[in-house]
Amino acid sequence: MFEMIRKALYGDLTTDEFKKFGMLSSVLLCIIGSYWLLRTVKDAIFMKTVGKLFIPYAKMTSFFVLIPLILLYSELVDRVERHKLFYIICGVYFVVFTGIALTLAHPTIGLANTVTDKYRLVGWATYLGIETFGSLVVALFWSFVASTTETSAAKKGYALIIGGAQVGSIAGPALVSTMATTLGLPVLFGIAAVSIFMVPLLIARYVTKYPYARAEKSSSKKPTGPIEGLKLLLSKPYLMGILGIATLYEVIGTILDYQMKFLADEAYGSAEKVAEFLSLFGMAANGLALVFALIGTSFFIRRFGLTFCLVMFPTAVACVVLYVMAFPMLWALFIAMVAIKGLSYALNNPCKEIMYIPTSKDVKFKAKGWIDGFGGRSAKAAGSSVNAIFTNMTSLMFYGSIVSLGIIGVWVLVALYVGRTNKELVDGGKIIE
Repeated sequence: MFEMIRKALYGDLTTDEFKKFGMLSSVLLCIIGSYWLLRTVKDAIFMKTVGKLFIPYAKMTSFFVLIPLILLYSELVDRVERHKLFYIICGVYFVVFTGIALTLAHPTIGLANTVTDKYRLVGWATYLGIETFGSLVVALFWSFVASTTETSAAKKGYALIIGGAQVGSIAGPALVSTMATTLGLPVLFGIAAVSIFMVPLLIARYVTKYPYARAEKSSSKKPTGPIEGLKLLLSKPYLMGILGIATLYEVIGTILDYQMKFLADEAYGSAEKVAEFLSLFGMAANGLALVFALIGTSFFIRRFGLTFCLVMFPTAVACVVLYVMAFPMLWALFIAMVAIKGLSYALNNPCKEIMYIPTSKDVKFKAKGWIDGFGGRSAKAAGSSVNAIFTNMTSLMFYGSIVSLGIIGVWVLVALYVGRTNKELVDGGKIIE
C-alpha cells in the first residue's frame, strides 16, 4: 500500500535519486530556513529603526543595489567552478550578517535606540542585505540543481527539494515566533548566519558524493562576460516568458504584502510583536506549502503537465485578489497571503525551475541571475511604486487590486506560451543557448 502511494505521488523515483534530492533538500533547507528567519525580522527591524513609510523606497533601492552584485556574480560564473560559487557567496553573507547581528546588539546604534530615522544605516543594511541574499543565493542553488538534473528526474524529485525547503521555512519563523522576545533579534540574526555557513559545507559533501556535479563540461567557448545573461534574456522569447512567470507574481505579491504589513504595524506596538505576527504568517504559508509539496507537487506536475500548473497559479491568485477586495481587513489579507505564498512555493516555483533544464550554462547561471535578481527586484520595485502612489490604505486596496487583475491577464498568456515551448524543447531534444 505504501509503495503504491509513493509511486502515485512521486513516480518511479530510484533509491539513488531519493538520496540525491534528499541531500539537495538539506542544502535548500539551510538557505531557506535562514532566509525566512531573516525575512521575518527584516521588516520589523526596518520599521522600528527607519520607519514603515520607507519600506516601498527600500524595495526600490534594493533594485539598484542588486545590479552591480549580479554583474559581479556573472563574472564569477566564468571564473569559478559552479560549486565553489557557494563557498564565496555564502562566505561573504556569513560575514555580513554576523556584523549586522553585532551592530543590532549595540546600545546606541542598535535596537535599543527606539527613535526612527531615515538615516539609520543599520535598518537599511539589514533590509538590503536580506533582500540581496534571497535573490542571489536561492537563484544560485536552483541554477546548480538544473545544471545537474534531467527533466524526467526533476518532475519526480523537485517536490522532495521543495518539501525540505519548507521545513526550513517553517523552522525559521517558528524560532522567531517562540524566541524573539527571549533571545532578542540580534541573537536570531547570529543563528541565521550560522545556518548560512552550513551551506558550503553541505555542498562540499554533495559534490564528493556525486563527482559529476563538480565537473564542468569541456567547451571551447570563451568566457562570455558579465552582461551575457542580459543579452540572452533580451534576445530569447522563451527566456522573456520565464521572466514573466518569475516576476509578474512579485508585483502583485508586493502590493498585498505591504497592505498586510502596514495593517500589522498599526495593530501591534513593538518590533517583537510585529515579528511574531509575521512569523505566524511565515509558518502558516510554509506549512501549506510543505503539505502540498509532499502530497501534491509531483503528482500535479506529472498528472496534469507543466502548462496546466503554470496557468493554474495565476488563476488562483486572481481569486485571492477578488477576496481581498471584498474583505479588506488584516486577517483577510493574512489568509489571502498564506494561500498564494503557499502555492507559489510548492507549485509555481518548481515549475519555473524546471523551465531552465533545456537551456545552456550561461542561461542557467547568468540569465537566471538577471531574471531572479534584477527581474525580481524590478517587479518588487514596480509593486512598491504602486504602494507609494496610493498612500491611503483604502485607495491602495481598491486600485492595487485593479492593477493586479490586469497583470494576471497578461500572466496567463505568458504561462501558456512558456509551457508549450518547454514541451517542444524537451520533446525535440533542443536547448536554448
